[in-house]
Amino acid sequence: MNDNNKPADSDLLVGLDQIGQHLGMTFNQAKHRAASGDIPTFKIGKTVCARRSTLKAHFDKLEGRTDD
Repeated sequence: MNDNNKPADSDLLVGLDQIGQHLGMTFNQAKHRAASGDIPTFKIGKTVCARRSTLKAHFDKLEGRTDD
């Protein structure tokens, strides 16, 4: 379990800290990328969230990869 009492393998990343850690970015870098639309995020209330699977698909697409 992580600090938010969610399983470590949960697809959901809650907050820019978790998103940044997952992507190897600082909080401020993740905040900037999310605000500019460079990474796919959504909000639950006022909290920025993302899914690991969506981020992977996003970067795979940027790299020209497909799972086909």
